[in-house]
Amino acid sequence: MSTGFIPTLLFSAILAAIPCTISADDTFTLVIDAGHGGKDPGAVNGKNQEKSINLKVALRIGALIEQNCPGTKVIYTRNNDVFVELYKRADIANKADADLFVSIHTNSAKSTSAQGAETYLLGAEENRTSANLSAAIEENRAILLESDYETHYEGYNPNSAESQIIFEFMQNEYQKESLDVATLVQNRLVGYAKRHDHGVHQAGYLVLWKSAMPSILIELGYISNATDLKYMISSQGIEELSQSIYLALKEYIGQWHANRNSVTKPAVQPEMAAESENGSILFEIQILTSESKLGRNSPRLKGLDDVRYYMDGSLYKYTTGSCDNYGTAQKKLKEVRKIFKDAFIIATENGHRIDLQKAIQESESNGNKNPF
Repeated sequence: MSTGFIPTLLFSAILAAIPCTISADDTFTLVIDAGHGGKDPGAVNGKNQEKSINLKVALRIGALIEQNCPGTKVIYTRNNDVFVELYKRADIANKADADLFVSIHTNSAKSTSAQGAETYLLGAEENRTSANLSAAIEENRAILLESDYETHYEGYNPNSAESQIIFEFMQNEYQKESLDVATLVQNRLVGYAKRHDHGVHQAGYLVLWKSAMPSILIELGYISNATDLKYMISSQGIEELSQSIYLALKEYIGQWHANRNSVTKPAVQPEMAAESENGSILFEIQILTSESKLGRNSPRLKGLDDVRYYMDGSLYKYTTGSCDNYGTAQKKLKEVRKIFKDAFIIATENGHRIDLQKAIQESESNGNKNPF
């Protein structure tokens, strides 16, 4: 044991003892995903396997949150050495109506000199690097261990760089929140755990694809690098990495509660999309999609008091700002995007979605001109 380890643990204990500042009336649901598991070891270096490192850190983060953040519910996609398909990990979070999904991973590279931590959210970034692309491709190869993966991932081919690049352009509607928590985590990994900083990036990670909430993937370090590996399998490394992520999540949870408690609008139960009178067309702003019906107090609605939903197959699609004029809808969209960054306008008729361009043309032909 190094001589500097005892002070580090003592300081960690002091930090861990600082509770989250939250309201006892609200529950924040956190899903922690330990990447790989069971027949899928993840990246390997000798006898050391990624799945074991991921699980140790995931369980320690969860324990710290449960001990020090009352009102926070922690759910694990796995808490032992079992194989869980990537799509099922997102399903677990969606069915729990989670407020945050955090996937823990360990990186690997052909070059043994590569080291450090990085944090990802779903999407494509302008300055894509081959290293980021390769990291996502390697993590996504886990689907090859799943049966019928072509069906679950809509034809995605983990062996094709072209397929990966196309997939990256699938955006998560919680882009801003995901970026916020990713930045908090990366800053702690660098500032507290003293990891080499590889920054925050966007990439096409399948495990983040269908998560209907803010979601991030953390690469703790490189198992292929001797220095990183020694740190990640040590008691000190496990503790410092876990503490770093815990401190970032604690801050995010505190911000979530502060924002939620600042909302004074009356809670409402979302209703079915309004049926227009005499078959007239309505323009609405779609804000999110959910696999399950949201309750009147769901934090995912972020306090909006004019929320409706319509059904698209088995999905609940939520809208706000219903009006009969496209120009008015455009003005409302600017305001809604301050809360839901990826909101967009749709058109409905008698509670059913219709083609937007045809709706605009029909509305204008009926004398309802766009004011712009």
